[in-house]
Amino acid sequence: MLAHLPIIILTSLHPIAVADAVPQFEIVRECQAEGGSKETEQRCANDEMHARDQLQAEWVQFGPSAKLQCKGETSVDGASSYVELQTCLEMERDARIERDAKTSK
Repeated sequence: MLAHLPIIILTSLHPIAVADAVPQFEIVRECQAEGGSKETEQRCANDEMHARDQLQAEWVQFGPSAKLQCKGETSVDGASSYVELQTCLEMERDARIERDAKTSK
């Protein structure tokens, strides 16, 4: 009976709940992996923190499917970036707005 408990727990979880918060990425590791000088790493960290802050402010405007898709796309190579996630989500949002505008004409 207990062997089925993990299956029951996993099937009762809602996948959308995972996308309800901005994911947590390791900014320092990401920027160090890109290489370059300390100045380049600092610029990278500043860009990443700015993108993270913007995502936290705008997170609710992005749909659950876009969040999941973009999070998956931006972490394919094992290094996740807030800048890449923000760009992906904004492109998804803009494409949706454009599709909606075309269908309403």
